[in-house]
Amino acid sequence: MADEKQEAASEARASEASGEKPAAASSEKASGSARSFGVFSFEGDMPLAQAIPLGLQHVLAMFVGNLTPLLIVTGACGLAGAEFADVQLALLQNAMWIAGVVTLVQLFGIGPVGGRVPIIMGTSSGFIGVFNSVAASMGGGLVAYGAIMGASIIGGLFEAVLGFFLKPLRRFFPSIVTGTVVLSIGLSLISVGVNAFGGGNSAADFGSPENLCLALIVLVVMAVKHATTGFVSASSILVGIVVGYVVAGIMGLVLPTTGINSEGVEYTKAWVLNWDKVAAAAWFAIPNPLPVAPVFDMRAIAPVLVMFIVTAVETVGDISGVTQGGMDREATDKELSGGVVCDGVGSSFAALFGVLPNTSFSQNVGLVTMTKMVNRKALACGAVFLILCGLCPKLGAVVSIMPQSVLGGAAVIMFASIVVSGIQLITRDPLTPRNLSIVSVALGLGYGIGANPAILAGSPQMVSLIFGGSGIVAAAAVAIVLNIVLPKDKEIVPKTDANA
Repeated sequence: MADEKQEAASEARASEASGEKPAAASSEKASGSARSFGVFSFEGDMPLAQAIPLGLQHVLAMFVGNLTPLLIVTGACGLAGAEFADVQLALLQNAMWIAGVVTLVQLFGIGPVGGRVPIIMGTSSGFIGVFNSVAASMGGGLVAYGAIMGASIIGGLFEAVLGFFLKPLRRFFPSIVTGTVVLSIGLSLISVGVNAFGGGNSAADFGSPENLCLALIVLVVMAVKHATTGFVSASSILVGIVVGYVVAGIMGLVLPTTGINSEGVEYTKAWVLNWDKVAAAAWFAIPNPLPVAPVFDMRAIAPVLVMFIVTAVETVGDISGVTQGGMDREATDKELSGGVVCDGVGSSFAALFGVLPNTSFSQNVGLVTMTKMVNRKALACGAVFLILCGLCPKLGAVVSIMPQSVLGGAAVIMFASIVVSGIQLITRDPLTPRNLSIVSVALGLGYGIGANPAILAGSPQMVSLIFGGSGIVAAAAVAIVLNIVLPKDKEIVPKTDANA
């Protein structure tokens, strides 16, 4: 696919340089190349018939991940019971349309806000560890969740300010640092993909043959991209997920849909499509602002501010990953600055509607890297669909019933693609002993601490709050510090041949 993109681009440049129009005999070929190039060009044009499904596959890739952090944090705050069912439903509804609105701002920009890069925005999972700790320290309830929202409002504004000053700060984020962050993002997500592959580790039938076979079918169908070109190749994720839905529906007709656990309790298997949830969902609902009143408490604000610094680095890594993996170039200062500002402003805006901070979605970075589909029009169609899901809960319900094993079949490849993008960024510069030390120590010590937070049990609570929840946080912090303190490599000037 990358070869097709380069070929189309070369033909376009050659045509412009010669000033000639393609001959009539080759008009069909030129038209096909133009259409294909549109898929792989950020500002390229494409028919809605192609743009809509290509955008939809981005929504399918992030839909569950966009809602999961809310479910986890509201559960930690004790808001998951029947008493707060309406509050939780309003938060989930708001999370969908806010992700769509912030994505449109990131794609098209409003003044300095928005990087105008092929990034899908959504509810961040990087804050889960910090928010859960805040909820525990404040005793849970609406007050704790309100404190999380208050901290998110201030933290988002803080990140936006960082974005405006990103250009002078960018020297602290060379490719060796951003590559390490992207690599740690991918490594942290692989386990998420594998868990989904087995049906979700909370499922009673996790790892069952049905879940594994369904995920493998999606995986095999996605491999069709290597035998196709253009639109079919770019939409391989969507094709795989649709086939997964169909296969899951057939399985429900020919296989038992329930099982008995070790305690003798009957359960519904994870791969079963819950169409009752779709039938019960409303057709239209207006989002409610401030479903939870914000509370400003330093116990929440202090650790969340630090997390927003790490989020800014993660966003720089995501934008660098998507431009490197999908556009074969390095991100510009303007793109990085606008992207981080959008992260911050979008997070503050989200908090006003009770939604956790919005940030660039690493799952979609993997999708862009794998398919090379960076067209803004297609991504905008996905953003509009998210907004419609927020206004029409029934549409969202159709996507939300996707079996975890179907998502997992696509996720394992997408997340591994992020790892590859990180490696590409790291190897952009020579792997000198200094650079190897940065990567090795950041991944070994930083990511190791994040993956085993119990090692920080004797540390101050603030340290545990910040570094114990995510390997990304620790790896990013270690990479940034080492890049500052380690002596720079001396530039090696190649010797010239005196006889030349």
